[in-house]
Amino acid sequence: MLTVFKHSLSRSRGGILGWGLSLGFFAYLMVLFFDTIAADIETFSTLLDAYPPELMAFFGEAAEFTTPEGFLSLEFFSFMPLVLGVYAVIGGAGLLASDEESGTLDLLLAQPVSRTSLFWGRLLSWVAVMVLILVIVWSAVMISANFYVAEYEGIRLAGGLASLGALMSFFFGLALLLSMVLPSRRLAAMGAGIFLVASFFVSGLSAINDTLSSISEYLPMYYYQGDSWPQGFEVGDFSVLLGISLIFSLLAWWRFGARDIRVGGEGGFKIKLPKFLSFGRSEA
Repeated sequence: MLTVFKHSLSRSRGGILGWGLSLGFFAYLMVLFFDTIAADIETFSTLLDAYPPELMAFFGEAAEFTTPEGFLSLEFFSFMPLVLGVYAVIGGAGLLASDEESGTLDLLLAQPVSRTSLFWGRLLSWVAVMVLILVIVWSAVMISANFYVAEYEGIRLAGGLASLGALMSFFFGLALLLSMVLPSRRLAAMGAGIFLVASFFVSGLSAINDTLSSISEYLPMYYYQGDSWPQGFEVGDFSVLLGISLIFSLLAWWRFGARDIRVGGEGGFKIKLPKFLSFGRSEA
């Protein structure tokens, strides 16, 4: 398993640098922008008051945006689930199914490596990649804060990023499980992606709709601390997301160990039709 982990991690260097540096640079710009906003905070507050409530529902209380933490929540944490969620969904759907559809997974398993070692080695490498990406973002914010007005507590910021990582683990685990159940990684990514977008919008609009508010409590975004991280880290919400993602991963592991491996291409739904619906073939 350690060999699989190292190999998968080395293959992900581009993703670590690409996503980590891109998101880190974006977070750096947000810290820089707050320096400009702080010079004319009253004008910015007036502008926020003019925004429609349907839009502001996705960002929390407008009064909090005049602080460095609130501004970072608005401009970074509020929509990171959608941005980084793309990486999590694609990564989960293709963790094993990509090699299966390319016809290389059966050749890989013909080597002295078990399905369990392959599964957990790759899964842990993805976790390591996500942690490294978030560490790069944390470092970018803390370094940039030394040159501007904004000040952040490193522990609180780490808590917010940890909550983001737990949310990404949820959608990664969901996409991984769907890739073990559905006939193709494309369908798995589409299913997990639809749920990600629906969860994001339902949770956002729940602040102005009582019906959606009752639904949002059962969605993963409800446990995401994207706007509450400045108040402190909630271990319970973090544990819920991480626990469900672990359940998804265990179910995917069980399914991967029990099912037949395709030799290439996408699969299909195996539906056995009744005899009276079978056409085009007669028995001799």
